[in-house]
Amino acid sequence: MESLNALLQGMGLMHLGAGQAIMLLVSLLLLWLAIAKKFEPLLLLPIGFGGLLSNIPEAGMALTALESLLAHHDAGQLAVIAAKLNCAPDVHAIKEALALALPSVQNQMENLAVDMGYTPGVLALFYKVAIGSGVAPLVIFMGVGAMTDFGPLLANPRTLLLGAAAQFGIFATVLGALTLNYFGLISFTLPQAAAIGIIGGADGPTAIYLSGKLAPELLGAIAVAAYSYMALVPLIQPPIMKALTSETERKIRMVQLRTVSKREKILFPVVLLLLVALLLPDAAPLLGMFCFGNLMRESGVVERLSDTVQNGLINIVTIFLGLSVGAKLVADKFLQPQTLGILLLGVIAFGIGTAAGVLMAKLMNLCSKNKINPLIGSAGVSAVPMAARVSNKVGLESDPQNFLLMHAMGPNVAGVIGSAIAAGVMLKYVLAM
Repeated sequence: MESLNALLQGMGLMHLGAGQAIMLLVSLLLLWLAIAKKFEPLLLLPIGFGGLLSNIPEAGMALTALESLLAHHDAGQLAVIAAKLNCAPDVHAIKEALALALPSVQNQMENLAVDMGYTPGVLALFYKVAIGSGVAPLVIFMGVGAMTDFGPLLANPRTLLLGAAAQFGIFATVLGALTLNYFGLISFTLPQAAAIGIIGGADGPTAIYLSGKLAPELLGAIAVAAYSYMALVPLIQPPIMKALTSETERKIRMVQLRTVSKREKILFPVVLLLLVALLLPDAAPLLGMFCFGNLMRESGVVERLSDTVQNGLINIVTIFLGLSVGAKLVADKFLQPQTLGILLLGVIAFGIGTAAGVLMAKLMNLCSKNKINPLIGSAGVSAVPMAARVSNKVGLESDPQNFLLMHAMGPNVAGVIGSAIAAGVMLKYVLAM
């Protein structure tokens, strides 16, 4: 009978909490969206599966060594940790002390837990290597750069302004998050508000990179919101685009793009990196990897490297990045009022970014002979190439012969550059406070 009782107690079902059950359902929902609805499946599928693994009771796959120690509730071990942190020897007090501790102290406590015989779970290791170090988003940015053609942007440099305007959604959302905090509706710190704001850039790797640096406790919710809304771009953007433009404006036909020389394409990533990085060094990691990937593509002398970055490397890193994000989909971090605020602010950020791009195009038309179709302004959010396709689709609805795809790729690529620069601005000024 005792052995049967021990067997039952060893079953995960006996330790399944309400929060874990909810998160298992959330993870299954993400898998369904990825498989059945094809919503950003390359990321949502590994994120959803990582969420399943993270919430299996007693498995501890997403726990660090220190978190495993705290979950074990050994009074003697808790007393040792509490003595080091100068706090009460209970789990809640230790967690509060750790949240306020310096990273060096947190690392010391993690090493102490390892010395006591605890080991981090596999997903926690993935997170430390892929996101904690910042490597995975940077490698993905390199791959995105290798797949990007700057030709449409170089052929029509004015569209850089459209990409810049669309980043207004990022900073408006930061103010929105701080407003919610000011009125006591949902509590957000400045670093958390900055990390949430980057959702408005519609750039998943940038959102993960920035939240990993500024607000790792919100990373799961921010990543899920970013990729979910990127998948919903065809639903979110068209109503805003149509509301802000007239039928006549949607029928504007733009001048044929000029041919961009190979020399221009090779020089552009180098010049771009030097100009931005020398002025804003904090943007150098993201923009540097992006420009390096693009230079490999355009130089034509390292086709093997370019092919590897575009295919094998980015696919491998995407798997580990998704599983690492899934490690943050645990009940005590995800099931918070802040998550609801993140989802709400995320969709508002997309809307503001879309509207800002369209309105900038209309403003530019007031002082330009060669008119810009305002629909391509919405492509300034950096959901590449989905936002450009949406601009083209809405344009074709008004004029079946008006193909805007290549024109829209200009602001779309500019949006990628803009979101990387915005992330650099956030890192520089938020971390300095």
